[in-house]
Amino acid sequence: ELLKHLQATLTQVQGDYKELSSVTGNLLGDLRQRDRDIEALFQSLARLEKDKADKEELSLAIDAKADKSALAGKVSHPQFDACVERLMKRMQETISQVTGLEQDWLQVQRQLSQELDAKVDRLELGPFRQQLEERWKNIQEQLQKLLTPAAEDAAGIKKQLLQDFECLSCDRPLSILVPG
Repeated sequence: ELLKHLQATLTQVQGDYKELSSVTGNLLGDLRQRDRDIEALFQSLARLEKDKADKEELSLAIDAKADKSALAGKVSHPQFDACVERLMKRMQETISQVTGLEQDWLQVQRQLSQELDAKVDRLELGPFRQQLEERWKNIQEQLQKLLTPAAEDAAGIKKQLLQDFECLSCDRPLSILVPG
């Protein structure tokens, strides 16, 4: 029953591990994408500083070339920093959960190893069983000798020349060879 419980716990831990791995992979993908976006923003900033665009020229260029709704969809630095911070917090929580699950898994493995070491091996049970069976046969033989009456103990027989005989004094069944 403990083994079934441990197997169920192991299955649950494996499922949680897979789920955590998937979430971690997604978070890492999001982090990489944001890193690329930040890099693109820094490159844009470097180009702007290099070209030293005038505010009026920039606003005219934005009005002429860019769609304002697309510009509104861009992420501001404070928003991005807040998102990265939340992402890092989630990753740390996930890592701590995975570490906790690993420690639980190692503890379960140690417990199983100890229990398996304490068990008797089937190879050890074979000679023990054979010894018990031999002892049982000896006891049965001794009981049979004690329970089987000797032919000389009977006082006489009721029926002559029949195979089943009974003692005259106690009516117990006897197996005696009839002479002649």
